[in-house]
Amino acid sequence: MFKFEESAGGIVFKKENSQTYILVTQHSQHHGWVFPKGLIDKGEDKQTTAVREVKEEGGVEAKITKELSSVEYFYKFEGNTIKKKVTYFLMEYVSGNIQDHDWEMEAAEWLFIEQVEERLTYKTDKQVWSKALEILTK
Repeated sequence: MFKFEESAGGIVFKKENSQTYILVTQHSQHHGWVFPKGLIDKGEDKQTTAVREVKEEGGVEAKITKELSSVEYFYKFEGNTIKKKVTYFLMEYVSGNIQDHDWEMEAAEWLFIEQVEERLTYKTDKQVWSKALEILTK
């Protein structure tokens, strides 16, 4: 038997000097490079969660431009197997500083679009990134 969790998160982009940058964060516990995401709180919808988590874990305000696909995976926590579903949104940077991220992340960085794939740690993040990249490079 396993528990089920549902999360939402964002792939945040910003354009500066004809370059596109993508926000990635490094998790404090497992040290993997990921996109900001978190559990959907009671009474929240996926969009609200994604915006909140980007602010908390990435330190920035961003607005949703498009819903991306969901990914599912299993992980172990305190002896329990957990099935997690994460819905990601493509989001445009509005304001804020990545140095203002919370304790859950040990680092946050803006990467050139070409650097994102190799920095990401997990297969599911790479899968959703490929969909975001298609949209961003159209």
